[in-house]
Amino acid sequence: MTDASAPGGPSAPSFLLHPGDPGSPVLLHVPHSARAIPAEVRAGIVLDDHALAEELDHITDAYTAEVATGAAGGARVTPWRFVNQLSRLVVDPERFPDEREEMAAVGMGAVYTRTTHREELRPAGTDARPLIERWFRPYAEAMTRAVAERLDATGRAVIVDVHSYPAKALPYELHGDGPRPPVCLGTDAFHTPAPLLDAARRAFADFGGTELNTPFAGTYVPLRYYGKDPRVSALMVEIRRDLYLDGRGEPVQRGIDALSGALAALVDAVQHTFR
Repeated sequence: MTDASAPGGPSAPSFLLHPGDPGSPVLLHVPHSARAIPAEVRAGIVLDDHALAEELDHITDAYTAEVATGAAGGARVTPWRFVNQLSRLVVDPERFPDEREEMAAVGMGAVYTRTTHREELRPAGTDARPLIERWFRPYAEAMTRAVAERLDATGRAVIVDVHSYPAKALPYELHGDGPRPPVCLGTDAFHTPAPLLDAARRAFADFGGTELNTPFAGTYVPLRYYGKDPRVSALMVEIRRDLYLDGRGEPVQRGIDALSGALAALVDAVQHTFR
């Protein structure tokens, strides 16, 4: 499946904030579930349509938006959801936009220049600044506002990042030689309190095990709050794709439903703990 146009055309938003309960501190963040690429961005990608479709298959956290939607519908108190409408091949909103980003070493900083197999995605010397200004900064500012609104409304903000990853490591992964558990929990020493981590371990206990920060580590927190504000908590949930996709990459509904239920249980536990 390829989608090389922005959803709804050039004037459509590149992200959506789905409102939850006013009293919920939880913000489900889904940054990598979309495949859409605006035409003007597609023009700067060197892959042909077939190769681009394959790359999207590799890099997209397919159906994680559906998992988050199911969780929101199943939670006792509806969380808020911030969902990227564009492919991470446009910009990756979770990367640092500067020299702090370790993935820049393999051409996968905020603007990717290499593919998951370390092949050329954009020409050498591509100026990333227009993409950063057009897509990255507005996304970061909107996510910052969403967190600020949860803080103003509830005194807390709990960001739960919803991702997925393949059972077999891809060449771009810098830490792909470690364990690949059914569910990887990414943490941050400052922003992931023990009760949040414990709640996630309980919620996903029935999927065959969880491990910390392998094969992916860390969490997403807007830079305004990162390392500064303990009222902002964060956890990354990385779901191994064979839990809910078949061998062709098609969704298995019972897997999606089970994962949505587990994520809803985590949301409920967070709501209870951080109320």
